This record gives sequence, C-alpha cells and structure tokens, in this order.
Amino acid sequence: MSTRAQQYDATVVAREQVTPHLVRLTLDVPGFVSTGIADEWVGLVVPGQFQSRYYTVRSVDGTRLVLDVVVHATGLVTEWASGRSGDPVGQQVVLTEAKGSFLPPDDAGWLLLVGDLTALPAMTRIARENAAARPVRILAEVPDDSRIDGYFPDAEGVEVTWLALGDDGSSRLADVVEDIAWPEGPGYFWMAGESAQMRAIRKHLMRVRKLPSTHYDVMGYWRSVEKRQPRAVDPGPIWRAGKAAGKSDEEIWADYDAAQGDAER
Repeated sequence: MSTRAQQYDATVVAREQVTPHLVRLTLDVPGFVSTGIADEWVGLVVPGQFQSRYYTVRSVDGTRLVLDVVVHATGLVTEWASGRSGDPVGQQVVLTEAKGSFLPPDDAGWLLLVGDLTALPAMTRIARENAAARPVRILAEVPDDSRIDGYFPDAEGVEVTWLALGDDGSSRLADVVEDIAWPEGPGYFWMAGESAQMRAIRKHLMRVRKLPSTHYDVMGYWRSVEKRQPRAVDPGPIWRAGKAAGKSDEEIWADYDAAQGDAER
C-alpha cells in the first residue's frame, strides 16, 4: 500500500527579478516541515498544471520559503514565474514535502561546492549554515549577467570564484573539476548542474580522485537539449477536465498520453 507524499498549499507573497535568468519567489506555506538539510528541495506545482518541478529552498523562516527559480525561453514554470501570464503574487501553488541529501561526514575538514546557475540557492544555504564549522570554497558557473554581488554569505572562511560558461554557452564544469587544486585532508565535495556534466564528474571522483562515496554528493539538476521545445499539449485543461469527471491520476495521465500521441501524428 503506497502512502501519498505530504503536500502543502502555499501563497506567493513576493516576486523579484534577481537577474535576467533568475526569479526569486517568496512563499507563505502554513504547516511546512523543513528537513533541516542544507540542500533540501521541494516540488512546485503552479496554477493550471499538475506536474511538479523541483527547486532548492534558498532559505526557510517559519512558514516563509524563498525559492530562486531559473527561467528559460520556454518551460513548465517559466511562463508563470516570469509573469508573462499574470503576476504570480497572490496566487496559490502546491509544494511537495521537502527532501535533501547534503550529509558531510564527521571528519570533513572543508567543503568544496561546485555548480551552475541552478545550484546557486543550495550553495548559498550550505555556505551560510556551515561556514562557522569549516572553510567553504564555492565555484559558481553562471552567465556574466548573473554574477550577483552579495548572493553568497560574506563570512570568514567562505571563498567564492565565479566561472564563465563555454564560448557556446555550455557548461564546462567537468573540465573545471578535473583541474581543481584540492584542499589537504578529508573533506566533502558537493556539486549540482547539468546531468551529462555530473556523470563525467562522478567518474572522475571515483576513478581518479578515488573519493569514498561518503565524501561527495553529485546531482544532475537538469538535462541539456539543443533547443528547449514547448509542449505540444497543455496538460492543465486535461487535468481539470479529468478531475471534474472524477478520474484517477492514472486515467488523467492516460488521457494526456493519448493527446500527446494525437499531436505528434
């Protein structure tokens, strides 16, 4: 017997365009239970949709959550978060229960955090919550217009290096990690970004650096495609019609798959 994951009804109370690629949303989420893990993430379901997209919680204070959302030309959340379809402030969204994976071992004398634009919220929270215990070094690969003064904590022991993207705008993090000057002694390596880059980095950590699995965490946050394509079928109306008809989630998914198939013919 499966158990339904915890969900929370939330209200958007503020929206800020931090950079051309990053929108900050402040949510009021009554009853929210944080994991207390520095890289915790939640699933976000925006109005008119029924699929969730996952975002790291930049900060949490009581019932107030801050999410920094990376926006693209198209995407499930982009149109909504960018305000193109109306101001999201005041709108209701749904969050799934929080999860996290950041778990440095007791002998970790340093933290090395590497990531792209999608990893910024996690890296800043990890740094903020760990700088007092051990030195933190951050390597952040972002577009030139998204190097945000004051984004990371200005604390003793936190060192930040901004990295440029490749000439074609692609990630070069796998090459960066291969050339890192590693600190002495045991520590903890945390990294997130484009999935193909993360696969290459995992191999390097295992085969070249030979790090114990307890001393690193590498996560693919997104997959690169040559061109992001808008969906041929909007799932929102299908979801609403299915719910109004009393259909199960499985039946609604079947209707959506059938509509997708029709659109591709």
